[in-house]
Amino acid sequence: MLRIIDARTGEPVDAALARRGLVRVHAHPPGFDLTGLRVLLVADVLVRALEFGGNPAWATLSSAPAPAEAGDRTDPEGGEDSWSEAGLQDRAAELGIRPFEDHRDTDPGPAATRTLEVVVQGAAVTDGPRIEVAPVGAGHRSAPADPTALRFALLARPRELPLSLDAEVLAEAEGTLGRWRSAVADWARRPSKPVPEDVRLRLRAAWEDDLDVPAVLDVLRSVETSALPEGARFETYAYADRLLGLELTREIGASL
Repeated sequence: MLRIIDARTGEPVDAALARRGLVRVHAHPPGFDLTGLRVLLVADVLVRALEFGGNPAWATLSSAPAPAEAGDRTDPEGGEDSWSEAGLQDRAAELGIRPFEDHRDTDPGPAATRTLEVVVQGAAVTDGPRIEVAPVGAGHRSAPADPTALRFALLARPRELPLSLDAEVLAEAEGTLGRWRSAVADWARRPSKPVPEDVRLRLRAAWEDDLDVPAVLDVLRSVETSALPEGARFETYAYADRLLGLELTREIGASL
């Protein structure tokens, strides 16, 4: 069962109170910028993890403050202004983040057994369990050609640690994605084999322990160079990508 560390208390809590009980995941982006994007991404992965465990999730969004209220921010694509609210959601869609319902349009909404708040570090205290996300600095002046590389870079860093998206970080993310997609496409040509049970348990243990996505990526790195049959490696990457949303199977058949 998925457990998260409640940032209010520092104690682990069950992400869902009942098997198949509806969980509301409520994201609070602090602004129309990379930090806001990271908040939405963490909420998106949380929704995926809940659904993986059999719990339906209802993703809602509090509007970010206007740029003047959020402070001066740098557009990671080179502009001087932060994104608009629509621009933030457009970039979220580019990263494969599924749409959130605006909470103003959903009240009272369906009855949820649990509400999980996803907020930036230092935000005002919320009533329910909260997951805190550290801020992101734009150390680069241009977006990667593949938006999924930005998703990878944001996921690879523990969410409680600040992140500077410099050229080296993005290049490493693009390189790893390219290598993995090429490998997955090659493995897909071999007979399929089930995900080894010990690998599946390691993956589930990682993301069910406070949504530890970097640990999930570490499991994939170990599988990449393991002696497992190539068909099993393919199924492992496809399985994990249901959580990660990195389009790891995208290159299958591309060279045919």
